Amino acid sequence: MVSTGAVPNLVFRQLRGQRSAGEFAAAVRRAAREIGEQVACDARYIGRVESGEIRCPNYAYERVFLHMFPGASLADLGFSARESVRGRGARTVSGPPPGPGDGPHGGTDDTDHTDEESDVLRRVFMMSGTATVAAASLGLGGTPASAASLTSLASLPAQRRVGESEVSAVEQAVRRIRVLDDRHGADGLYRQAARPLKAAYELLDAGTTTRRATADRLHAGAGELAISVGWLAHDSGRFDDARSHYAEALATARLAGDAGLEAHAFCNTSFLARDAGRPREAVRAAEAGQRAARTLGSPRLLALLALREAGGRAGLGDRTGCDRAIGRARAAFERGPAGGDPEWMSFFREAELELLEAQCWSALGDWSRAARHGRRAAALQDAHFTRNLALYRAQLTGDLARAGRVDEAAATGHQVLDLLGRVQSSRIRGMLAGAARVLEARPGGAAGAASFLTRHKEVASAT
Repeated sequence: MVSTGAVPNLVFRQLRGQRSAGEFAAAVRRAAREIGEQVACDARYIGRVESGEIRCPNYAYERVFLHMFPGASLADLGFSARESVRGRGARTVSGPPPGPGDGPHGGTDDTDHTDEESDVLRRVFMMSGTATVAAASLGLGGTPASAASLTSLASLPAQRRVGESEVSAVEQAVRRIRVLDDRHGADGLYRQAARPLKAAYELLDAGTTTRRATADRLHAGAGELAISVGWLAHDSGRFDDARSHYAEALATARLAGDAGLEAHAFCNTSFLARDAGRPREAVRAAEAGQRAARTLGSPRLLALLALREAGGRAGLGDRTGCDRAIGRARAAFERGPAGGDPEWMSFFREAELELLEAQCWSALGDWSRAARHGRRAAALQDAHFTRNLALYRAQLTGDLARAGRVDEAAATGHQVLDLLGRVQSSRIRGMLAGAARVLEARPGGAAGAASFLTRHKEVASAT
């Protein structure tokens, strides 16, 4: 509950105008993407700002808000000066901890948590398998953690009660894993990310939450964490592990009656089934996901699920069914973003739509059409999403090679190799290796691609 010392931010409320809190939150997320920031703004966060609970935003939100309102200062937006809310002595709010994007790891200065168990849990979720450990394992700097310290970080203290702080720690772990995956790929993250996942499910098993809303958020957070870890397994070629994690998330969704989590689990299950060569299962999972998503108010989610269905139908050789699913996906996508769009779908922009369509035509053997969509995907992709930039170009390299565009394929392949020093993804390396095999099999050994093939062999032998 907000104390009587909290002063509503009426200026910020006026800036929202006639938009709902959810609509305004979607606008904040779009603005963040425009400048390469990662914020998970939702209606709850907007409410906390307007109520005065958040007196000063963290640095990421500050950059987004100043981008949305050029020329304005934080004071102009109704916020307090950062120095006036810094530290424990300035705290005027008791109750829920920071929401999406807040907390000590996001740069917020207006809240502090003194509960010892919460601090331990925060270190478990924020450091074990995410920022600190991942940085060391990916060669991003920092001091490598010892096995003993990892064991300590992943050990949960005895819990008397699971509250808002613990749930927020789970939610932040999901966000940090997603950001690291976007930038660097899955291979160096998977083993470490399994640690906070284990801790999250231990919290669920403890069954000591006292509020239904807190329990619902914990189920949703644990399920999303299972999907995130499943995706890391998926992208690093551990398909059995991925299938297990996605099934765990689906079971959590069913137990909690969470349609959004259920749709997400089916979406990833469909994707995995397609990559694992089970196209009929991919179609069924995508259809189940669409049924779960119908009441969620997110046309973009329905678009993504329709594309998952299209991918499965392409794998079955069903060109007509694939084309129809793509048509439904494009129609839904054109309806634009909505307040019901889930946070995890921040990656699903026009570039991703083009990539997924390219993959459909590639599976159907229409290489030239696939390459056209692949070029659009690569041209549209935000350079901040390094992993996806490498992925899109790897897909394009293969389609160009199969379409007989040898020189263009080689040039695009070089671009992928340029990115592999920063991206660790078995999936991307496998796609590029497939393109190299196609070029090698061409008459004359694809003389125009000789430098790419030589360089690819050197990189492959070094990994």
